[in-house]
Amino acid sequence: MANMIAMSYLFCLGITAVIGFQVALVLGAHWGRVTQGGQVEGPLPLRGRIIAALSIAILAAVGMAILSANGNWPNWPRWTAWAAVAVVFASTVLNWITPSPAERKLWGPFMTAMLVLAIAIVW
Repeated sequence: MANMIAMSYLFCLGITAVIGFQVALVLGAHWGRVTQGGQVEGPLPLRGRIIAALSIAILAAVGMAILSANGNWPNWPRWTAWAAVAVVFASTVLNWITPSPAERKLWGPFMTAMLVLAIAIVW
């Protein structure tokens, strides 16, 4: 059980890092080439920033669903953890197939590790 709790917190640490990245994008960080297909050099345009802002809410929900999977706060229904795994799986696939080499190199391995953690926690 202690390992599951540690993995849950490690997963949430990773999600927090991704949320921090998205917040930086919303605020104008010059990281367009490593997100959203890498189509933008420099800061994202308004549409990209809105997508990053929406991602923050989704990522927060994913983190809470995974925390809840083994009885941690919040106490959400079990299906939400599986929905979170599905979101992480989709994100992992998208990060591996993006046309941006920089995005694949950074987020492909990171999201793969997050997916492995999510499955180990929820399984």
